[in-house]
Amino acid sequence: MTRKYIDCRDYPQTGRADKCTVAIFADSEAELVEAVVHHGLTVHGYADTPERRAAIRKDMKEAK
Repeated sequence: MTRKYIDCRDYPQTGRADKCTVAIFADSEAELVEAVVHHGLTVHGYADTPERRAAIRKDMKEAK
């Protein structure tokens, strides 16, 4: 199984004095989506929408 990840440094960040440097890894897409949604809600104030979840799935990368 290939681990997947999302790295906040890959995305533009507005409204923050410091740039978020969190990278989140998981063994399953479902687990990664949940972790990224939670991070987005609690740290960045993003809404949990079907469109955001689809974008997360599209932007996942495979760890090497």
